[in-house]
Amino acid sequence: MAILVKQRGALLILMLNLFLVFTGIGLIIPIMPSFMNELGVSGSLMGLMIAVFSLSQFLFSPLAGRWADSVGRKRMIVIGMFVFAVSEGLFGIAHSPVLMFVSRALGGFSAAMIMPAVMAYAADITTSEERAAGMGYVNASITTGFIIGPGIGGYVAEYGIRAPFFAAGVGGVVAAFLTLLFLRESLPAKGTEAAQAEAAKPRSSLLTQLKHSYRAPYFLSLIIVFVMSFGLANFETIYSLFVDHKFGFDPKDIAFVITFGSIAGAVVQLTVFSWLLNRYGEKRIISACLLVAGIFVLLMLFVHQFWLIFAVTFVVFLAIDILRPTIGTQMSKLAKDQQGYVAGLNSAFMSLGNILGPIIAGFLFDIEINAPYTLAALVLLVCFGVSLRGMKRRDMATD
Repeated sequence: MAILVKQRGALLILMLNLFLVFTGIGLIIPIMPSFMNELGVSGSLMGLMIAVFSLSQFLFSPLAGRWADSVGRKRMIVIGMFVFAVSEGLFGIAHSPVLMFVSRALGGFSAAMIMPAVMAYAADITTSEERAAGMGYVNASITTGFIIGPGIGGYVAEYGIRAPFFAAGVGGVVAAFLTLLFLRESLPAKGTEAAQAEAAKPRSSLLTQLKHSYRAPYFLSLIIVFVMSFGLANFETIYSLFVDHKFGFDPKDIAFVITFGSIAGAVVQLTVFSWLLNRYGEKRIISACLLVAGIFVLLMLFVHQFWLIFAVTFVVFLAIDILRPTIGTQMSKLAKDQQGYVAGLNSAFMSLGNILGPIIAGFLFDIEINAPYTLAALVLLVCFGVSLRGMKRRDMATD
């Protein structure tokens, strides 16, 4: 069933917000070598700078998810976008690692506020039949922002290495006002009362929620979210340093490869994703994407020509572009009346991967240039095996 025109308008605003937030994560990647030279820091410290965004997102996500169920989706999105704008502007004026870390932490808080609210909003305005298409649109903005961020950063950095962050800050303010003026609250009145009653119940701590999340029917999906985020963050964090040191790529080369790959992935999500999901189902698509991503990350170690590097990078990003909305759709179907809460857990597990991926990648890069991609490929392929076992168990249970 096609998504109604009114719903499409709301989805466009949601997509704009998420695109800007996740673009902000990757803006620094193509200009990492320049920042490393300006500040005199190591790859490990740059990895930590990227990871602190996700650390703050991880710590705040479960609380933000519950707030999205109680105080409303729209309010969380608007406040989160203003916080995002402040964080980007702060990074633009920062000249010390400490201030840059503070800026990245604020950016993580904003992402934690926005992402669960947007996911819950998309679930509110779509039926079960429309859910795959709606999640496809929303997740297209996430993956496109996360992957195209380095491309935008590389191009805008021609006007100065801090220009991308000022541009992102202005974009955040514009998106906040557009959301405030044109987006209606999606939570029904009766649903709001139920959500507030649910939010008023005592809640366990973040660590306790994560510890007991294995009991949930969507736990395997959460594990795959973590592995996917770890692999992609590992791959992308080191990408500019890897191709700069190994192949002599400049920021424009990096921007071209990443931008083209992200655009192609977004086209897939906006066109054939819903058909793929209905034709093959979430389980098969998840397993296939993990396998393809793992193999092609490993192939990155063996290619040397520009067009081969471009092709391998394109396939990795495309696999992740399909994998992310598939997992989101699967979990949204299992969440029932806890859309915001489950979206918060989803965000937390994604943040865990985005925390560990850059930290470990930066540390391994300082030791050996090929080590980060070797680890990322192994983790993705192991998760592929786990997904196959989980699929077989579900099939046996339904026989």
